Amino acid sequence: MADAEDTAQSQAQLTAEVSKKGAKKAEAKAKKEAEKARKAAEREAAEAAKKEAAAASDAAKDNYGEISQDAHPAVNGKRISLKTLDKEDLGKSVVLRGWVQNGRIQSAKMAFVELREEGDWTIQALVVANDPDGTPSRPMVKWVAGIKPESFVIVEAKVQEPLEPVKSCRVANFELVIEKCYVIASAPNVLGMTLAASNRAITNFSDEEPVEKAAEKLSISAATTNIPAATMLTHLDNIVMHKRSPVQQAIADIRAEMKEQFRSYLRSHGFKEFEPPCLIGAASEGGANVFSLPYFDKQAFLAQSPQFYKQIEIAGGRKRVFSSGPVFRAENSNTPRHMTEFTGLDMEMEIQEDYSEVLHMLEGVLLHIFNSVKERCAHEIEVVRSVYPSEEIKLPEPGKEIRLTFAEGQKILREEGPEEYRNVSDDEDMSTPQEKALGELIRKKFNTDFYVLDKFPESARPFYTKVNPGTKTSRGFDFFLRGQEILSGGQRINEAGELEDRIRTKGIDPRSPGIKEYVDVFRQAGVPPHGGGGIGLDRIVAWYLGLPSVHLAAYFPRTPKRLQP
Repeated sequence: MADAEDTAQSQAQLTAEVSKKGAKKAEAKAKKEAEKARKAAEREAAEAAKKEAAAASDAAKDNYGEISQDAHPAVNGKRISLKTLDKEDLGKSVVLRGWVQNGRIQSAKMAFVELREEGDWTIQALVVANDPDGTPSRPMVKWVAGIKPESFVIVEAKVQEPLEPVKSCRVANFELVIEKCYVIASAPNVLGMTLAASNRAITNFSDEEPVEKAAEKLSISAATTNIPAATMLTHLDNIVMHKRSPVQQAIADIRAEMKEQFRSYLRSHGFKEFEPPCLIGAASEGGANVFSLPYFDKQAFLAQSPQFYKQIEIAGGRKRVFSSGPVFRAENSNTPRHMTEFTGLDMEMEIQEDYSEVLHMLEGVLLHIFNSVKERCAHEIEVVRSVYPSEEIKLPEPGKEIRLTFAEGQKILREEGPEEYRNVSDDEDMSTPQEKALGELIRKKFNTDFYVLDKFPESARPFYTKVNPGTKTSRGFDFFLRGQEILSGGQRINEAGELEDRIRTKGIDPRSPGIKEYVDVFRQAGVPPHGGGGIGLDRIVAWYLGLPSVHLAAYFPRTPKRLQP
């Protein structure tokens, strides 16, 4: 019993001694941490004081720094754009607003930065410390070199000629000597995607398996550039940097030019523009691939095409009309050729003698677009091909356009195409692989990437397409570029009874909502023979440039899996 009491007492004494030692250690550690914090605070205070003293003695302190967006910095000189910079500006002070693309410090007295406006308009700028009067100062040189890439700045600088052309910049024969530099909007410390990465070929389109192999062939190897390629999802999640890339801006410029040339050509040929609605009361072509949405106490739909409205314009007394706007298709197709929203370029015209008038007009507008873009967007095409290499498109010479019937196209496939197409039928529509195979054969045979297939099987055309009497063919045609469809058109039925019969053969009730109202248009007054066509703007941009996916041609691509941004 006594031994047990002695043992317990010994253990208690030992525990007490351990507790005292632990307390002393904790106290010592706390004192050490407090001393460490005190010294750190002293260092920070000394550094702040040093910076304050340096700033006070910095003669250039008012000539650089971050400013608020509402501030008006004291910059003097001609406000310029890099696109218009010329020899008359040499030796003069100019003011430029743009982004810092990159920077590097050469020495304590000199730093270089690349400044960028839109697209790939870049220029080299340098800042040099002027020790005698201290402006620019060494602190200013250091600060300018440290501006985070993609920050938006305003600079006052003098224009001079570099010792030799600056090959890394588009403006190669001039450079800017910075006198003042202010950051208006600072970039984050780490970008979600760098400009260099955004300007590499996309090698992974995520949910589009067929694109990957094609893109791999086209992409610039990360091993040779040391810059990894980003996926399409990464691009769209970093939409600002995606859009800042020179290649995407070049694609956007080409797209805008194509749209403008479509409009100007048709206007010059007597066409009037109109604006069809996007919200409609019934599925516009009787199909299932339509988006529906609640509309107050009713149901509304997004237009699958402006087809009915083009025809209403013709019925309403217009001879030639065109439109451009969004088109919606609820197709769950995750391919490089499809989007759920795209831009349609549409036209419709009165036919005086034969529907070939429509075909020739559409052929004319597309060839005009392609030739104009080649001339007007030569630099932009070069920028795109530097990232997405492709062969220059081959177009037919005037008067030598390639126009084949659908049956003639199928015959070429049967006789000269791959073995699997030896038995293709003249009465069935072409598959996408068939179209591509035929495109390759026509390129070899006729030396062109652009051609027309006419007289499609009536079974492959919509109910409003005119049928050639006594045959299984229609007066419908498709245009192709690089073996892929870019336009569909033809002559329309302009008589109500014939239209109703045709609708029934397609298994559609002519009295169904939307269809009945469409047929009634042709009962309200006499409607002249007419025809037209619809062009997918995104497709002609993508296939003209040889892009691996139509999504690259869209401003904000919409797919079954993507509604953002």
